[in-house]
Amino acid sequence: MLSFIKRFRTESEAERFNAVRSVVVKVDDVVHPSLAEMGYANEEELKFAIYDMLRTIKDPEKPQTLEELNVVSEDMITVKKVENGQVPVVRIEFNPTVPHCSLATLIGLTIRIKIQRQFPQTLKLDIYIKKGTHSTEDEINKQINDRERVSAACDNDNLRKLLESCIKEDD
Repeated sequence: MLSFIKRFRTESEAERFNAVRSVVVKVDDVVHPSLAEMGYANEEELKFAIYDMLRTIKDPEKPQTLEELNVVSEDMITVKKVENGQVPVVRIEFNPTVPHCSLATLIGLTIRIKIQRQFPQTLKLDIYIKKGTHSTEDEINKQINDRERVSAACDNDNLRKLLESCIKEDD
């Protein structure tokens, strides 16, 4: 009937299978580091640390930073209250420089990459264009929050070089 069901020849094979199965089943029970273990006293401190990272990102077309162009600001970052063992959820909104900005997706991608490098696997990021500030905000929001699209974009050598030039901090 179901050919993929394996009959175990010995009891030790069955025990090994059940041990692996129990690990797989308990993946959702992973305990994430607390804010204190990440080095932050509270959500507000994490918010300001994230803002400090984002404000130095350079605009892809202009010599100014995202902070200087008012693309990001402290009040556009929120950190959801962290419960015991839960992963911190960070929501970042940004303003494109103009309502038809052709590089809004790249700006969102740059924000995501810079934060993910600093906090690998310890934050859930939700990055959005501020409501009503871009003509194709829904499509862009979908792109910058889709793991597969972000991964594919990072595999593009030309795009990766552009991302690196935006993220690179001046000495």
